[in-house]
Amino acid sequence: MKNSFITKTLFASFSLLALCTPQSAHAQIIPQPWVSVGSQEGDITYSVGARALNLGAELGFGPDGATGVDVLKFISLPVVSPYVGLGYYSADKGVAFSGGVQVGASDNVFVGVGYNSVRGINGQLGVRF
Repeated sequence: MKNSFITKTLFASFSLLALCTPQSAHAQIIPQPWVSVGSQEGDITYSVGARALNLGAELGFGPDGATGVDVLKFISLPVVSPYVGLGYYSADKGVAFSGGVQVGASDNVFVGVGYNSVRGINGQLGVRF
């Protein structure tokens, strides 16, 4: 019980910090799409997402036919972009929490790793225009 409370408090704190972080003036307006493949409870999960102005949205497909949408908030740093998110999934999965990091692999390609409480751990591959 105590560990659960501490975990939820830390997650809420980091989420609020991410929402209150000022956006840089040169934030990219052109969306940056990505695809993601992961695993949860032995099932393959996948999603597609896009990011613009340090906000993102992800359409995910989880185990047991669960489908949902996550809203993400990114913190833009020079090389890496950590994020936190909140979503809602069908098939009685309910609210989902997510977090992860995306890293620029080249000028036009980025990779990432994330965790979603419904879709599990996932790897991401995306492109910048």
